[in-house]
Amino acid sequence: MEVNGSAGCGLSPEHLLKSIQITEGWEFSKVEDQPERSSKWLPVSRFPTTVHADLAYRGLIPDPNVAKNEEHVQWVGEQSWAYRTKFASPSLFPTQKAVLAFDGLDTHATVSLNGKQRLKTNNMFTPERLDITKHLNKTTGNELEIVFESSYFVGKKMVESDPDHKYGCWNGDPSRLAIRKAHRIAGLFFVTKVDGSLAAAEITARCDVEGIATEVRFEVSFEGRKVATETVGITDGLASAVLRTQKPKLWYPARYGKQPLYELKAILYAGTSGTLACDVKTKRFGLRRAELVQRELDDATGTTFFFQINNIPVFCGGSNWIPADMSIPRIGPSKYRALLKLALAGNHSMIRVWGGGIYEEDVFYDSCDELGILVWQDFLFACGNYPANDDFLDLVKREATASVKRLRHHPCIVLWAGNNEDYQYRETENLDYDPQDQNPENWLKTNFPARYIYEKILVDVTQELVPNSYYHFGSPFGGKSTRDPTVGDIHQWNVWHGRQQHYQDWDKLGGRFVSEFGMEAFPSISTVDSYLPNGKDDQDRYAQSSTVDFHNKAVGHERRLATYLVENIPYSQEPFDYYVYCTQLMQAECIATAIRLWKREWKGRFREYCGGALVWQLNDCWPGQSWSIVDYFLRPKLAYYTMKRELVDITINTKRIIEEIPADKYTHAHIKRIHKVQIFATNLSLNDRQFLLKYQGWDISTGQQLFSEQTLRPQNLKHNQSTEIYVRELGDSETVNHMVFAAYSIHPKDDRIVARSINWPEPLKYIHFPAPKNLRIEIVPSQDTSNVIEVHCDVPVKGFVLEVENSEKHDIACEDNCVDLVPGEAIQIGVQGLDSIKEPNITYRYLKAAIDL
Repeated sequence: MEVNGSAGCGLSPEHLLKSIQITEGWEFSKVEDQPERSSKWLPVSRFPTTVHADLAYRGLIPDPNVAKNEEHVQWVGEQSWAYRTKFASPSLFPTQKAVLAFDGLDTHATVSLNGKQRLKTNNMFTPERLDITKHLNKTTGNELEIVFESSYFVGKKMVESDPDHKYGCWNGDPSRLAIRKAHRIAGLFFVTKVDGSLAAAEITARCDVEGIATEVRFEVSFEGRKVATETVGITDGLASAVLRTQKPKLWYPARYGKQPLYELKAILYAGTSGTLACDVKTKRFGLRRAELVQRELDDATGTTFFFQINNIPVFCGGSNWIPADMSIPRIGPSKYRALLKLALAGNHSMIRVWGGGIYEEDVFYDSCDELGILVWQDFLFACGNYPANDDFLDLVKREATASVKRLRHHPCIVLWAGNNEDYQYRETENLDYDPQDQNPENWLKTNFPARYIYEKILVDVTQELVPNSYYHFGSPFGGKSTRDPTVGDIHQWNVWHGRQQHYQDWDKLGGRFVSEFGMEAFPSISTVDSYLPNGKDDQDRYAQSSTVDFHNKAVGHERRLATYLVENIPYSQEPFDYYVYCTQLMQAECIATAIRLWKREWKGRFREYCGGALVWQLNDCWPGQSWSIVDYFLRPKLAYYTMKRELVDITINTKRIIEEIPADKYTHAHIKRIHKVQIFATNLSLNDRQFLLKYQGWDISTGQQLFSEQTLRPQNLKHNQSTEIYVRELGDSETVNHMVFAAYSIHPKDDRIVARSINWPEPLKYIHFPAPKNLRIEIVPSQDTSNVIEVHCDVPVKGFVLEVENSEKHDIACEDNCVDLVPGEAIQIGVQGLDSIKEPNITYRYLKAAIDL
């Protein structure tokens, strides 16, 4: 509840607006079909809360994360539920008001105060404010009750009442399209602008004022020091000012600089002399120049699609973000920060907030501001054909306005996108769309009326509220279709979905910006054990059990996961933990290959053929098999590490190719096949680098070195782009199919390995991996925050994974993992928290030959 006073009332500073949290004494109850509601009220588990959390806390439903319990809790969503509490009336001065503030009622809620209905809501994304000053009971206290209807049934009835609209979607029930289900409208807002030289910045601040205050003082400060102030009068409830600063401290993505944050303060004054402060509001912000660059390329069709921050082109490697728990209140600030710190440690430049989720909590965007992670923010429409009747359009406009106002001050947000895959759904269902028709009223008469939302309402909202930001009609969107790789962004699902192509061919499947792609894998075996009722001893602890299958919600996952495994990996379903490892290794190979090959297309000015790649997905909302690279319990999968290595500043990479030369134009038998390896490198830093190129080859079966060569003259790597280095012939098929090839960038002054690439013949299932006879691991003392484990091996080893048993429940984290080993090279892996274990049990695993399984 907010208590505020009208300006000019003679309030002293201690009577400024204050917030009273109504978090105690809440009870809940099921609403019965009979007129009399059930009298059985039970205390809630926490606040804020959800009915599933409360029922589980009281033991009335099983944990939905375990076994197939999700099936047994579906009834909860088909019931109506009531919540109530009591609170005392606050002390009010004559000109003060008491306002109930709701920042997310999910979703169709009726609010009653002291037995009388005061508010009905129908959108969980839109904050509500209710003036209750005249309705407070000052003597006996107040009873607040909120009844939540079943949104599932409400949506069903809304679909029935609108038979002319062609409802349809890819995920979930079509009735979800009719409801806004999954946060504070600020009186202080501003627009920042950094000039092209980066030498000056201006902040256009505006404050909406209620009451009869006389003036507002705006103050911009940095680290407690004022850098600009302006005092202005109030006209028609509005005060605005332009504040300027020279040599601003600029906010950068993490790779390229620091993240200084300013504070804008608005102080409201009243009284005859205009010196009495009535209210104060503050917002934290960063100054940066952000651009979405869409221009023609030198030697390719279409246009670029990349982000430029403070005049620096940024290759945006990163991930898509989904809600981090099925029960949003259960996430908490610590989990938000831990996930985003994992993203940063994984060298992510960007996170895309997926349109099928929620506008995330403030801590998410605050953390991205602090960490230097760019945010692509979808509006919350996904995978369907939304209606566009007047009531729904009004809902959408209110929601979009409130959400943009809440989030627009964050420097991390560099793009707003209208939806997720709704244009792609339109194409699949062949719904009406004429790009030449630019009359919005005509769009409402088609069977794809949601175009009015994406190309009219959201355009108007963003132009008005964030004029210096960028709005993109949808994701994917661009060109003649959503699948056009030469314009806009694409979602590349022809690996896993679609044509289920080989992931080795990612370079043929790229686009100007790939905002979704991915591959499934199992989570950590410990996470699997968490959802099996009896853990390691559960009878369903095997790959094809019904419980394990239940924890994979991807349509057709059995066929698709099996296809990619059988095509690539010498795997076995037993032992089960090895099978889990194989799925993760396959995902790791797939994701790393995509990043590697698309980053290769970042070739410098006017040759930015690919400006970014965002994997689907970073995180998970429950313990199960999915495309995430970090599981529900924040345990990184192997793909997290391979992706992390591909996104460091300096990488050296390789790709095998085969050149076929027929003896004549008719023969199919006499064909000479020349095996080659392409060597290329990427320098994402802002300085040119030099290195010596070294490459070696080994016989996989014996570990015998076949060759070792190094250049004498340093190679030059231009800054912020990829460079083609060398193409080397490897030999005939018989030799090459048993050869592992390694390329290194060597520092020219101290012979230090700056980057490495280990290239194997593919598919891996054909390789006869030998069992190592001399694989050694040892703990090496380190002055850093982590201990270092050093690994040596006598033969080439694929996918070496270090595991530290942690029965003492200490925080243990490997800084790297899933590395390839070659003879004569010591690999060091940092392990944070290792020194906290008295006698660490360090184990490992690696990929075995099919014959050894």
